[in-house]
Amino acid sequence: MTPEKAAEVQAADRVHWRDVEDGRRRDGWSRPLPSRSNSVDSLAIRSIHSRGPVDPALTLPIQYRTVSFQIEESKGRERAELARVAGTAAKDLADLEWHTISTADVADRLLTSPATGLSEEQARRRLDEYGRNAPSPPRTNRFWTVFGYFFKGFGSILLVGSILVFVSWKPLGQPPALANLALAIVLLAVFFIQAAFAMFQDWSTSRVMSSIKDMLPEHCQVTRDGQLIQLPAEGLVPGDVVSIKAGNKLPADLRFITMSSDAKFDRSVLTGESRPIAATVDHTDSNYLETHNMGLQGTHCIIGSGSGIVVATGDRTVFGRIASLTNEPKSKMTTLEKEVLYFVLFICAIMFTMIALVLILWGTWLRRHYPNYINVPTLIVDCVSVAVAFIPEGLPIAITAGLTITANMMRKHKVLCKSLKTVETLGSVSVICSDKTGTLTQGKMTLTDCSVGSENVTVDALKKDLAAAHESDTLAAFLQLGALAALCNAAEIDAAQAELPIEQRAIFGDATDTAILRFSESLADTSVAYYRACWQRVFELAFNSKNKFMIRSFSLSRREAISSTLDRESAELFADGDFLLTIKGAPDILLGRCSRYMTPSGELMPLDDDAAATFERIKNIYSSQGKRCLLLARRLVPAAALAGLEPGTTKYDEAMVEEAKSGLTLVGLVAIVDPLRPEIREVVSTLRGAGVRIAMVTGDFALTALAIAREAGIVSCIQVDTVDNLDRNPDHVSISRKPAETGSGSEEVDEKKGGSGGVVGGNGRGALVISGPELTRLSDNQWRLLTEYQEIVFARTTPEQKLRIVREFQEESVVAMTGDGVNDAPSLKAADVGIALGSGSDIAMEAADMILLESFSSVVVAVQYGRVVFDNLKKVIAYLLPAGSFSEFWPVMTSVIFGLPQILSSFLMIIICCFTDCAAATILSFEKPEADVLLRRPRNVKKDRLVNWQLVLHAYGIIGMTETLASFAMSFWYLQRSGIPFSDLWFSFGRLPPSIDPSYYNQKLAEASSIYFVNLVVMQWFNLMATRTRRLSIFQHPPLFNKQTENLYLFPSILFALAMAVLWIYPPSIQSVLGTAGIPVEYWFLPFTFGLWIIILDETRRYWVRRWPDGRVAKAAW
Repeated sequence: MTPEKAAEVQAADRVHWRDVEDGRRRDGWSRPLPSRSNSVDSLAIRSIHSRGPVDPALTLPIQYRTVSFQIEESKGRERAELARVAGTAAKDLADLEWHTISTADVADRLLTSPATGLSEEQARRRLDEYGRNAPSPPRTNRFWTVFGYFFKGFGSILLVGSILVFVSWKPLGQPPALANLALAIVLLAVFFIQAAFAMFQDWSTSRVMSSIKDMLPEHCQVTRDGQLIQLPAEGLVPGDVVSIKAGNKLPADLRFITMSSDAKFDRSVLTGESRPIAATVDHTDSNYLETHNMGLQGTHCIIGSGSGIVVATGDRTVFGRIASLTNEPKSKMTTLEKEVLYFVLFICAIMFTMIALVLILWGTWLRRHYPNYINVPTLIVDCVSVAVAFIPEGLPIAITAGLTITANMMRKHKVLCKSLKTVETLGSVSVICSDKTGTLTQGKMTLTDCSVGSENVTVDALKKDLAAAHESDTLAAFLQLGALAALCNAAEIDAAQAELPIEQRAIFGDATDTAILRFSESLADTSVAYYRACWQRVFELAFNSKNKFMIRSFSLSRREAISSTLDRESAELFADGDFLLTIKGAPDILLGRCSRYMTPSGELMPLDDDAAATFERIKNIYSSQGKRCLLLARRLVPAAALAGLEPGTTKYDEAMVEEAKSGLTLVGLVAIVDPLRPEIREVVSTLRGAGVRIAMVTGDFALTALAIAREAGIVSCIQVDTVDNLDRNPDHVSISRKPAETGSGSEEVDEKKGGSGGVVGGNGRGALVISGPELTRLSDNQWRLLTEYQEIVFARTTPEQKLRIVREFQEESVVAMTGDGVNDAPSLKAADVGIALGSGSDIAMEAADMILLESFSSVVVAVQYGRVVFDNLKKVIAYLLPAGSFSEFWPVMTSVIFGLPQILSSFLMIIICCFTDCAAATILSFEKPEADVLLRRPRNVKKDRLVNWQLVLHAYGIIGMTETLASFAMSFWYLQRSGIPFSDLWFSFGRLPPSIDPSYYNQKLAEASSIYFVNLVVMQWFNLMATRTRRLSIFQHPPLFNKQTENLYLFPSILFALAMAVLWIYPPSIQSVLGTAGIPVEYWFLPFTFGLWIIILDETRRYWVRRWPDGRVAKAAW
């Protein structure tokens, strides 16, 4: 490769834009990559100044937890795929250098002007070349997708059968039989109809959810040809100059060219951290993701104004890259897909066995002894008839329609299903791992208590004392705590609402910082803005889920603020040039770094063991009340400690972090409460009654998490195990809780009914609380023991540990994960069913399979309908198999084995499956939940099949046998009455007595075939009524006059089946082609007696199941 070609290849890998009218490539395209070095700081330090270069491949997993590239728990092929994608994404981001060059160079490279923007002609050409500013849909292999529409399931068998019947018509048919041609055409039509329904299901799935596109603003203000115009966001192209103001959502990745001094952006949609980012024109960091002179698509301008040049659109934006990863489909099959595959294999095994039997009988017996009975074309049609008999052609249509119907019913209950196939999976869920904040709780945090030294007060009492204007050293100490809360805080108060009370003002930031900042602002006349104006921030380390603390350091700009911020001793020691280091975070992390504490009187005392025990006791009191506890501390950093270090450099940042490791002064503790959602206790109780375990996964302290879990009803046992109760050695007998040790409300529950509040499962394990650090040290045996507990609380967990928890539960259970944050996205993606809240982040919703649009209580509806889907699919199959399989098979086999005429034509078999039965089978999807649907244990996906031996026994051995014998009896009785005795047909093999006219015989045989057909159609109406319930009587679950159980669509489906039957047997034009005939009217009513027998027989079965639930009949019940 020549040097020139190598340069071109390198340039092609970069983000660049060119215009058609510019025939030359800019020199900038060939410049070498900027040097990169490993980050020396794993704490993701963010300075407000520039710092050394950082490799985006190292910072991306920390900042953009959504894609979570470095998850240790990823295994096998998933890990390799994530590593491949991570490397590509990191390289692409590392190659970007729009933030490091001047605004003039940016404009020059993009052939645009900051003043006049692009011309309309330029914009049009770039739009044609680079496409619209919208994320691309997930990549799919169109060939295999379309191939699957046609050939998955029974499609290939139908196509082969159609081709064979075409061949049996011509050239093998001598003479060609029109009935064979009609059968071939109908089989081909069914083949295409099934494919059409598969396409419809795929289309329905793809259109349900597109939140990534919804996140883009609809319009934006753009400068084109020197004029400011409003343009749809999708019409943006690289080089456009976009105007920005407060409240705007950025429509693309921008390089800022002008920015007001107060401009700030909220990047929480990407980073999960709500700390506003100050916007600048010059770059502040060599990392494209960290620098403040870039505006990233999907982020908000919360204050200020400015303008920027579009440098990336669509999939080339940071947002687009992340969206493409979260849109990757799950590779493993859903539980429903597995069950359908199992059923297809089961049916195919029987079908091919029977076809082989027919071929063996023909080749070894019939061809030799009765050569004129079955010729090759007839043999082909007989084999296809066996296939048609066993294949429930209407099943794929019924499944697709049923899932769509159920998804629409769930949508009415504010549950949005992104994939129809995951609906049933939720019904199999046995474990729900639930995030706490925003899911179980309201996400509206309030600071309720605070303490200085040993003095603990409620916020309301403190406000009353301040309002009374009682000056005291104690109040001064609490005011210092308020000042520290204002400084060590990443939230921002909306300046536009200054006239409103603090309780009503909007605050930009995460829920914790918002609660603390609102507390600080409400304490005194000295506002948050005053403190921040007096202290100039020089360093910041943002809070993250691993560090569990944040740091902010300040230099003093206004001397008068010292008295209200520091105690007297510290104020006297603070010299010009010194720094105030403030820190806020988890007490268990920070208490050991403190050497002194401030007393309620404002004095500083050494933090000895007694004082530390006091603070530990206060923290435990807060935690036991379900409140989140944070410690606030400070330290004076002499200027000499940082002498010679330039702010913003790596060494400066490291030195400031080192100062925070010891010598801190503990100012106070604060307690924050996040109220539970009012419906949570009832939801937990209902799910536990349904046999579903709920494991709470949170970042809170173990005591806090346990208190909230008890309040929510997730933990009901009095005695709670810890990691010490989990044996590392698998040879040891593990400790277990006995029923006597559970809460007073606990009781043993019948295994068929599932769990209930406080129940100890069959394995005898009660409740367990375990923290994130302890999880990292567990052995495989301890993980196994952990997942057996009925009540589990995971505290102090990180996103990676959430993912590990999901994967460990998946070893033996079907797992659902609920969450609403960006950091929940990896575990949502990994779970069998990811459930996001509609109030959560858009990336979490994109990673989830299901979205609860209103509240967490909707998960009960989702589980209920998930189980109903499975129950209704069993009912659909139990309804289709008797007439659409068993009763169609025996006319073919009796013809081959006993020499009887095929009493049901192959064409009428298709009519039963695709017309008379299909509508009613689809209507069964509208069946309401049976009364015990949430009183049963979840389905064991390894044992409880969609089609098991009990269902086959019911469909074939009871209902199928009844319908077959009745239909045979009616047909041959009619022939007997018509002068064609059964004795003349038995072992006749096509040979008729001389007394029977062949044309008369063919006419009567067509009528007998239609009688067989009508008999099945009518008896299926009664089978439809009997199949509606599996255990309840038809009188307990009536189809009419009860809003909880009625299904008014049943009767129109019966009328539809009647109309289809009449349509295919009475019109003379159809009769002549298909060999059907009209029947005497009494043969429409005689099947009613057989239908009533089916109702009585099934009512008796269900009574025995209810009366003796452990008896043999119950064990054989489907």
